[in-house]
Amino acid sequence: MKNVNETLTLYGMGSPNVRKIGIMLEELGLPYRLEHVAVFTGEQFRPEFLALNPLGKVPVLIDPALGRPLFESGAILFWLAERSGAFLPPAGPGRYEVMQWLMVQMASIGPMFGQLNHFQLLPKDSAPYAHGRYRAQAERLYRALDDRLATREWIADDAYSIADIATYPWSLYLERHGFDPAAHPALLRWRDTITARPAVARSAARFNEAFTAMSTSTRRAATDADLDRFFGRTEDMPAADFSAVKR
Repeated sequence: MKNVNETLTLYGMGSPNVRKIGIMLEELGLPYRLEHVAVFTGEQFRPEFLALNPLGKVPVLIDPALGRPLFESGAILFWLAERSGAFLPPAGPGRYEVMQWLMVQMASIGPMFGQLNHFQLLPKDSAPYAHGRYRAQAERLYRALDDRLATREWIADDAYSIADIATYPWSLYLERHGFDPAAHPALLRWRDTITARPAVARSAARFNEAFTAMSTSTRRAATDADLDRFFGRTEDMPAADFSAVKR
């Protein structure tokens, strides 16, 4: 393994999938720098970024200890946990429970919440079926998290883990998605506990300083063509009003 004390580089912006990696880096106390990727204006599709991730997505982590770019946030969390021997049991049933709930976040929570975010950007009457479907899926997942956390402190095993780190940034959408916080008391207790962790507060402050203003300016500078590309809209799809994105 190469020098583990060299500075890591995290490419991304303020999305939950990038934030989870920022939290993990702060929790581990690893030296890192943030590199903004202007996704709304298509920087992720430039050749130099595609050389890091051919899928044109953030986050991407450059870790000298690994010696190659690593993408997909779940894979990055696994790497960092195993690299440092923290937030993932080394063996046994607890390890696979953490992995199981990380997969729930990657396969269900992230995609369903992300799609609901997308359709909430559109006028309410433009895609009622899609909005209703993803809202129902989000509601089911929020309820599953609250039910699970009603009888335990953490999502998986008996300790704070990468399953909690991965899920936490997505849980912050509860109110934005229009759900009643009072109806999810266990989820809120868990969320507040994580918010109060010093590493999570440091990560939030660092992301705000590095990304918030820059992401807002590039989002507002995006052209209609940029937004079509960002959202994957093709010529044979119905027109969509993405004006809310620039607010």
